[in-house]
Amino acid sequence: MTDWYWQTWQGQGFLTCDLLRPWPHGFFTRRFWPQAPEALTAALASNAGVKRVKQVHGNRVLAAADLPNSDQPRAEADGLLSDRAHQALWVCSADCSPVLIGDRATGRVSAVHAGWRGTAQAIVPLAVDKLQAQGSRLEDLVVAIGPAIAGEVYQVSADVAAAVGRSLGIDGAGDDESVIAALLQRGDSALLRDDTPGKVRLDVRRVNAMQLEQLGLDRDQVAIAPHCTFQEPEWFFSYRRTGEKQVQWSGIVSQDAAAF
Repeated sequence: MTDWYWQTWQGQGFLTCDLLRPWPHGFFTRRFWPQAPEALTAALASNAGVKRVKQVHGNRVLAAADLPNSDQPRAEADGLLSDRAHQALWVCSADCSPVLIGDRATGRVSAVHAGWRGTAQAIVPLAVDKLQAQGSRLEDLVVAIGPAIAGEVYQVSADVAAAVGRSLGIDGAGDDESVIAALLQRGDSALLRDDTPGKVRLDVRRVNAMQLEQLGLDRDQVAIAPHCTFQEPEWFFSYRRTGEKQVQWSGIVSQDAAAF
């Protein structure tokens, strides 16, 4: 089982994952609000350039080199790839899954915001595909899925659950109920039953892990943080809990290949 650790900066805690130990990285908590990545990067690396996008709940993944200049509006996307060392890639979340990916051979990284919409559109596998296009090999990748809403408390409608289920190649008879029934029958299901008609409980974190496993990553290459944004209000903002548009940031800094 992968270990997760609390680190301290400015007297407050942020999470790191043992899988990503070679890279400066952090899953920051609500206690750093309202600091932005331009300030938070100092907790990870003093010489890193900050890269982020305007998140839109889609599946667009951009290379850092494709981002507009700082004096222009931010590009709309939900994923980022490094293209050289010392780039700090950031995504924000408030129930959605922040996903940080590192390549142990090249030192390159990716940061992805994966809500249910992005997950239904396979944004994390798309980020992996783009890393492979840069020369990454699946066996060299490690992935940490940060604090997000847990499946046992994330009630969604049947059409949402079916849309996410189809991202795993599950079609059933084509209708939503058949997709949900097929998902519930899986031994590693990311769905839980709900007493409300037309509703189920969905673990988006687990779906992202399952997508990665379908690509060919081993389970020991993927870690899910043991923290729920909805159930831990002392540490995390949760849009589902409060309806307020407040976020916590997650970031990772690319490294030189020679560092590995």
